[in-house]
Amino acid sequence: MHLPVMPPIAPMLARSVSTIPDVGHVEPKWDGFRTIVFRDGDEVELGSRNERPMTRYFPEVVAAVKDNLPERCVVDGEIVVVRGDRLDFDALQQRIHPAASRVNLLAAETPASFIAFDVLATGDESLMETPFGERRTRLESALAAAAPPVHVTPATSDMAVAQEWFRIFEGAGLDGVVAKPVDLPYLPDKRMMFKVKHERTADCVVAGFRWHKSGPVIGSLLLGLYKDDGRLQHVGVSASFPMNRRVELVTELAAYRMDDPTGHPWEEWAVAEAHQSGRLPGAVSRWNAKKDLSWLPVRPELVVEVAYERMEGNRFRHTARFRRWRPDRDPRSCTYEQLERPVEFDLAEVLNAGRVRPA
Repeated sequence: MHLPVMPPIAPMLARSVSTIPDVGHVEPKWDGFRTIVFRDGDEVELGSRNERPMTRYFPEVVAAVKDNLPERCVVDGEIVVVRGDRLDFDALQQRIHPAASRVNLLAAETPASFIAFDVLATGDESLMETPFGERRTRLESALAAAAPPVHVTPATSDMAVAQEWFRIFEGAGLDGVVAKPVDLPYLPDKRMMFKVKHERTADCVVAGFRWHKSGPVIGSLLLGLYKDDGRLQHVGVSASFPMNRRVELVTELAAYRMDDPTGHPWEEWAVAEAHQSGRLPGAVSRWNAKKDLSWLPVRPELVVEVAYERMEGNRFRHTARFRRWRPDRDPRSCTYEQLERPVEFDLAEVLNAGRVRPA
């Protein structure tokens, strides 16, 4: 492979803001694996956020790149899995598997798509210093004949349209929107763009915790919500505390710790076999098999208010953020009924939005 921009390249990033800035260009924020595609003829490499290639996990994307992208190019985008009329991040995560036979099976059962949103090189020309507005024009030209599963992301300069996209596209499984200054060069690993995500709050039961990797302070709180059948469902974790807060949490949880998990709603998850059947508190990490995910149970009597962005199935899509303890709440009242559900929206309409309402 010999391109004007060579792998690995760390993708340019976005920082979180509370409102959509009017910087000339807004796109949907896709919920997938950030990917920079390097193509030099029959040679294709799919670079990831951590700069490690993902090429072997997505053979169907490699084939689609050869069918739809220019002979020699570097294109930034997102790999996603579409199930029905929305994105399915859980299915996408399952695509990362060490066994080649499993990779090939999943490529057929849950094929991925590539959403392009920037171009870093074409032919022998690097576009890294080219303003984004011009790069977008070059991207549209380079992929004008592209067909599914390769798409160019919709975009708009109309702030009213951007606000509408932010409101409705979540129903198709998207994360929010990204605003990009049109005069911006491509700056790897720099947070020069702006992302706006939905934020909501929920009252959850604290049913366990993990120690922090640095020592005997709290690393994360394990959160649960009660289902209609009365079972406490693990919905995710709250983490990212300042160190002094981690120390305080040790004291706050001390009276609720259970040396014997008998009677705990998740006591069966101490059985190793249970860890193989779902996303449980002690399950092996898909991304790092050596990561310690052991946990300690606490009596499910504490309620915490957390902020979250959205749900993926019956869990929080991302780590929830601790807001405050809720001593006024009965743990049994912490159910899924409190959660806001986005209005369903057809993903095909998102992909067609750029053509329906051009930028």
